[in-house]
Amino acid sequence: MAFKLNHLPYRTEKPRNKGVTLVLDKGFSVRQAEDFCESCSSYTDIVKLGWGTSYVTQNLEDKLAVYANAGIPVYLGGTLFEAYVLRDQLENYMELLSRFNIKYAEVSNGTIWLSDQRKLDIIRMMSNELTVLSEIGSKNPDDIIPPYKWVKMIEKELEAGAWKVICEARESGTVGVFRPNGEIRSGLIDEIADQISVENLIFEAPRKEQQVWFIKKFGSNVNLGNIAPAEVIPLETLRLGLRSDTLFDFYSIDDEVDQLYSDKENPDSDHNN
Repeated sequence: MAFKLNHLPYRTEKPRNKGVTLVLDKGFSVRQAEDFCESCSSYTDIVKLGWGTSYVTQNLEDKLAVYANAGIPVYLGGTLFEAYVLRDQLENYMELLSRFNIKYAEVSNGTIWLSDQRKLDIIRMMSNELTVLSEIGSKNPDDIIPPYKWVKMIEKELEAGAWKVICEARESGTVGVFRPNGEIRSGLIDEIADQISVENLIFEAPRKEQQVWFIKKFGSNVNLGNIAPAEVIPLETLRLGLRSDTLFDFYSIDDEVDQLYSDKENPDSDHNN
């Protein structure tokens, strides 16, 4: 940090298991990736090359090297995974990840039909070699999954070996855990969080008001995904109470309360969960 400010909430440090910021790269050039890493590498935990953008990205290997040199793991979008599964080319997909030395992978079925059992089998297989993020939720706004099924699927996919389960919202923030107008399905989130540790979840929250809601609900170290590169630093200020939306949520000069936020010897306290 460029200077010191007292009474800020505690933020986990990389490599993080919670407080993760997952960034959506929609087609950065090598130079754009370099500029992004120069300013945001400390606040970015994972980069997703959205959808099938990696297939049409020029100088892909050079860009992957930029992220690797900055200590940021990369994975290919879930839609590309689904495109390979749709063509019965899962083995080729695994070879692709090996070729580019990619150690993370998303397993999803937001667009294609993939049975729950087949999805679990793929998670088990891939988690033997990779860090797997599974995704739950349909990209179709008319396909509403009841809360009990969200919970059941999340539990099974974590048991199968997923590191985190991503709760779908798309880049638009209008499906999955959100209504078509972008409003949070708060009852769904309450139901999930009541039975699943939020540390095991990544909530896609592309919009600022959605990020604010999750930070107010679960604290500075909630895992958030589908963050636009230009929003990484603004998001970090929300996490730290350095933007008007969260300024008073984390500010305290009371020593006892402040210790909950700043005591680095106990970063896993209940307040930070």
